[in-house]
Amino acid sequence: MPEVKQEPQAPLLPGVVAVALSTAYLIALLAVEKQPLVIGLLAFGIVAVLVAHYMDWLDPVGRSFAEREGVLSAYAVLAACVVAAFFHDNHFVLLLFVTVLLYAVATLGLNIEFGYAGVLNFAGASFFGIGAYTSAVLNTYTAVPHLLVLLIGGTLAALIGSLLLLPVLRTRGHYAALVTIAFALLLKTFLEVNDVLGGPQGMQVKGMSILGWSFNDNFEIGKIEMSFYLNYFVISMLLLCGTFVLVRRLERSWIGLDLDAIRLDETAASCFGLDIARWKITAFVLGNFVIGLAGALFGMVGGFVAPNNYTFADSLIMVSILLLGGIGNPWGVVVATFIVVVLPEKLQTIQEYRFLLYALIVIVVLLFRPEGLLPRPVRRYFPGGRA
Repeated sequence: MPEVKQEPQAPLLPGVVAVALSTAYLIALLAVEKQPLVIGLLAFGIVAVLVAHYMDWLDPVGRSFAEREGVLSAYAVLAACVVAAFFHDNHFVLLLFVTVLLYAVATLGLNIEFGYAGVLNFAGASFFGIGAYTSAVLNTYTAVPHLLVLLIGGTLAALIGSLLLLPVLRTRGHYAALVTIAFALLLKTFLEVNDVLGGPQGMQVKGMSILGWSFNDNFEIGKIEMSFYLNYFVISMLLLCGTFVLVRRLERSWIGLDLDAIRLDETAASCFGLDIARWKITAFVLGNFVIGLAGALFGMVGGFVAPNNYTFADSLIMVSILLLGGIGNPWGVVVATFIVVVLPEKLQTIQEYRFLLYALIVIVVLLFRPEGLLPRPVRRYFPGGRA
C-alpha cells in the first residue's frame, strides 16, 4: 500500500499577525474621541479588510485559526488583556469592553439553538433579562453567594424557557419564531406591571462580591489606580472562555453532529433514528442557560435592571450579531459583537443616524456575503485535524 503523506499544519504566523494588528486597531478605535478620527479609522479598517481580501491575505489567516485554534485562542485572550490593561483607569471603555464580552457569551448561547439545532429564538434578550432580574432579586433580598447567583440566573432562564418547549416542538420555522416573539412581549408586560420587581421603573442591583472582595471598588496595583470594571472584565473573560470551549466541544462531539443533522433535515434525521424532540430540548435549555448566566452577571455590572432594557428590539440585536458574524461560527460571533456594540457607541455625535449606518452595514454584508463575515468552516472533530 502506498504511504499516505500527511499535509503540514498551517503556519502560526498569519494568525498571530492578524491578532496583533486587530489589537492595535481596537486600541486606537477605543482611544479616539473626535468624530472625524473615529470615522477615518472606521473607513481605514473597511478598506484594509477589502484590500486584504483582494490580495488573498485572509486565506492564510483563516487556515491558521482553523488548524492552530488552541494556540491562537490563547493569543486572543492575551490580546484582550492587553486592551484592558491599556485602558486600566477608563471606566467607560472598560464597561463597553465588558458589555461586548457578555453579549458575546449570550449570543454563543443563541448559537447553540439557532446555529446548531436550527431552533429559532427571537426572545434572547428576555432570557438575558431573566438572568439580570434574578441577580437583582437575590442580591437585594438574600445572602446567596454571588457566584451561585450566576448559576441560579442561568438555571431560572432555562426553567422558564422550558415553558416554551411544547409549542416550539410542535411548530417549525416562522411559527416557532412567532412563539418566542410572543413570549418576549409577554415577559416585558409582566415585568412592567409587577410592582415586586420594580414595575416600569426597574430595580437596583448590588455589585458582585466574592470572598469579601467588592467588585465595585477601585483598587491599586503599586501606585497605579485601577478601574473597578477590571474586576468584571476578569470574570467576564473567564465566562466567555468557558462558554467558547463548551460550544466548540459541543460542535465537535457526536451531539453536535446530531444537532446539525436535525437542523439540515428533520425528516431524514428522524428516519435515521435520531430523537428530534430530545435534541431540540437539549439545545434550547442549554442555550437559554448560557444566556441567563450572562444576563445575571450583566445585571451586576450595570447596577440596574428595567423592562425596557430587555425588549424584542434587543433580541433582534442578538440575532443580527449571529447573522452578521456567521451562523454556527463562534469566532464570527465574537467579531460581530465588537462591531454591533462598539460601532454605535463610537458614533454618538451623529445621534439616531448611527443606527441607520449600523443597519446599512448589516444589509450590505447580508447582500454581498449572506453567510456572514466569518462563515462556519468545514466540521473538524480534532484540533489541528484536516477535514
